[in-house]
Amino acid sequence: MDPVLGGYTVIAVALLIGAGALATGIGFALLGGKFLESVARQPELGSQLQTRMFIVAGLLDAIPMIGVGIAMLLLFANPLAG
Repeated sequence: MDPVLGGYTVIAVALLIGAGALATGIGFALLGGKFLESVARQPELGSQLQTRMFIVAGLLDAIPMIGVGIAMLLLFANPLAG
């Protein structure tokens, strides 16, 4: 592999994993804050909101997992390397 392409690949992998982790952290913070705000406003809907929050949290957690998968593909089996 070309050294320049290898360097750019490492930078792309770092940005992909870092941005995914940062976005997920922000998403979980917003999700948790809105959940607590909603339960404080209507406590009788707490169990229903908690179920929906866990579903959304699972979907939100899939974003960095997909990003890590793409990053590992680029790092170990780079289709751009030829």
